[in-house]
Amino acid sequence: MLRLLTSGWARGSRAGVRARPAAGLCDPRRGQASDAPRNQPPSSEFVARPVGVCSMMRLPVQASPEGLDAAFVGVPLDIGTSNRPGARFGPRRIREESVMLRTVNPSTGALPFQSLMVADLGDVNVNLYNLQDSCRLIREAYQKIVAAGCVPLTLGGDHTITYPILQAMAKKYGPVGLLHVDAHTDTADKALGEKLYHGTPFRRCVDEGLLDCKRVVQIGIRGPSMTLDPYRYNWSQGFRVVLAEDCWMKSLVPLMGEVRQQMGDKPIYISFDIDALDPAYAPGTGTPEIAGLTPSQALEIIRGCQGLNVVGCDLVEVSPPYDLSGNTALLAANLLFEMLCALPKVTTV
Repeated sequence: MLRLLTSGWARGSRAGVRARPAAGLCDPRRGQASDAPRNQPPSSEFVARPVGVCSMMRLPVQASPEGLDAAFVGVPLDIGTSNRPGARFGPRRIREESVMLRTVNPSTGALPFQSLMVADLGDVNVNLYNLQDSCRLIREAYQKIVAAGCVPLTLGGDHTITYPILQAMAKKYGPVGLLHVDAHTDTADKALGEKLYHGTPFRRCVDEGLLDCKRVVQIGIRGPSMTLDPYRYNWSQGFRVVLAEDCWMKSLVPLMGEVRQQMGDKPIYISFDIDALDPAYAPGTGTPEIAGLTPSQALEIIRGCQGLNVVGCDLVEVSPPYDLSGNTALLAANLLFEMLCALPKVTTV
């Protein structure tokens, strides 16, 4: 079977297909029309969904970001969690559920695979026994990805991973804007004497000057607190905090219009914690909070980023042991596809 798929690739068949871009599309790196073939997810019309290597959208897996415009990257780390573990299995489960994804986005007109060269770069080889060392390994891996001109779309992993990723981003771009979708602000200073875990990544980012704090927006924040003024730190840094109750029963399209104005044309990073969504939709996560966002609101947020200078994205905190139906991972896979469709060089029709 492996030989069959390999030979099919060589003939340009639908298995692990490379397709030519549609007429009139331009190669974004050359600024002119190009017939260079690009990777495409295989169609289930020709290749059964259970067939093949378990990669994101069944895209080719490669070891280097060279020649790629964007890539899916797994970071299977969960030793920064404070409650239910299991996010280390998130990347693999999201890839499994991504077989339902297809090549174009009829709702937005986005043609990501006719615009970009995309592949799956596999997983960062984290150290499950040392959180600090894992952050070093993540930072070094992402520095190489970003230096190659490749936009990473990350499958987490707990939210600790965003800190070393943003270290790599800031090394290339300087302080970046942040669209952070989450039930929690993740700006605690420490817990149990430790200053690094999944509740502190954005506090550490502020400490190191990695964020353009006037362009930080947090959406979906909610839940009980140890104080009646839990957002004082965020406001003091200039963050905009949009509480979940301010999103209830309404479209977020107007909000995203304001976010686009605030972000401007400077680099922005999207970090999406699946627990931003109500646990009725996304139960498979480590720190669920009731009364969250809906999947349609999640789509409005991500689609509202079209036109922004998005330089990287992540989807974190999917915990398969608590996701018996697989629906949380399926939702995560779809949101990552929407992030891909929102990248700056993606053509829309």
